[in-house]
Amino acid sequence: MKISRGRLALWSSAALLLALLVWSFRPQPVPVDLAVVQRGNLRVTIDEEGMTRVRERYVVSAPVVGRLQRVELDPGDAVVARRTVLATFLPATPSLLDTRTRAETEARMKAAQAARDQARVALQHARDELDFSQTELVRQRQLAKIAAITEERLAAFEHDARNKEAQLKAAELALQAAEHDLEAARAVLQQIVSPSSAGQSAGGLLSLRSPIDGVVLRLHQESEALVPAGTPLIEVGDPSQLEIVADFLSTDAVKVRPGFPVLIDGWGGEKTLRGRVRLIEPAGFTKISALGVEEQRVNVLIDFDGTDGHLPKLGDGYRVAVSVIIWERDGVLKIPTSALFRVGNDWAVFAVRNGKAARATVQIGQRNAIEAEVLSGLSERDQVIVHPGDTVDDGVSVIRR
Repeated sequence: MKISRGRLALWSSAALLLALLVWSFRPQPVPVDLAVVQRGNLRVTIDEEGMTRVRERYVVSAPVVGRLQRVELDPGDAVVARRTVLATFLPATPSLLDTRTRAETEARMKAAQAARDQARVALQHARDELDFSQTELVRQRQLAKIAAITEERLAAFEHDARNKEAQLKAAELALQAAEHDLEAARAVLQQIVSPSSAGQSAGGLLSLRSPIDGVVLRLHQESEALVPAGTPLIEVGDPSQLEIVADFLSTDAVKVRPGFPVLIDGWGGEKTLRGRVRLIEPAGFTKISALGVEEQRVNVLIDFDGTDGHLPKLGDGYRVAVSVIIWERDGVLKIPTSALFRVGNDWAVFAVRNGKAARATVQIGQRNAIEAEVLSGLSERDQVIVHPGDTVDDGVSVIRR
């Protein structure tokens, strides 16, 4: 039977179309991103934001109520211990008395003067009584020698002499008390007596000097003003003695120990600075996060390691990013953490074997946000799929994206 050329061409086209349909509907390899299991350094850190601060700062305050003269220093000015005058302070003068209070105070002072004069008279009377008693006692003792008086009478004269001595002592103390009362009344009357004495003080100007060598950090009060005792005026410190304070979550702070190394970034320079944990404060505090969640925080104090040329560019209250290294080891078999996923309570990955995805259960050790330590389940140079999607499953053909 002879087949015409038309039919042959039609059958060929149909066969080709069928082959194309079969090829287009066959399973295609899923494009994936791959990573190689390899050995290297793995570092586990706890990261937080911190702030630099001068380790020892001094706040100079007003010693008494008075008028502060305008402070001539500016933040950043150098100061020398016990030489640089930080502020000039004028103790306040006594307040003026109104007419009624002044009259009462003057009357009280006159009463104190009268009491003092009365005490003087009483003192002189006590002295005269004592002199007379002592003279009489001498005479009675002479009579007693010739038995002219009894022993009981002599004892009575001796007792009277002792009473007169006690009365004299009491009169002396009364005079002292009267004089002190008079001094107190006079002190109340001290006041500004004329406009020309305004701004003057019996104590004179007080110069508040720097307690340390350093610089002025902050001015709490710059302009001239009347300030109460204890008002903060100026703050000084040594900016070369810096530390970092960072508040960590209490669940992270328990993993940190004094002496742990610290990497310091985000301070504005390209170089990563190094530090070391000095202290984890024993008491925590509650802090509200940006999302409004209450968090228990703990301050961790960090010292800079050695001397660094970049440190002079840092000052008090500068922002930094700190990473406390809590674990680090070389030669660790590791994979990207993005390759891990949970299967029940176990960790698993998709390894690539013979061009197909093969799910493998792995045991991991230490891990950070980027890499994880593999303890078992994979070998060096194995390939794993990172960020496996829903299209990846056990036995699915894959191809590198």
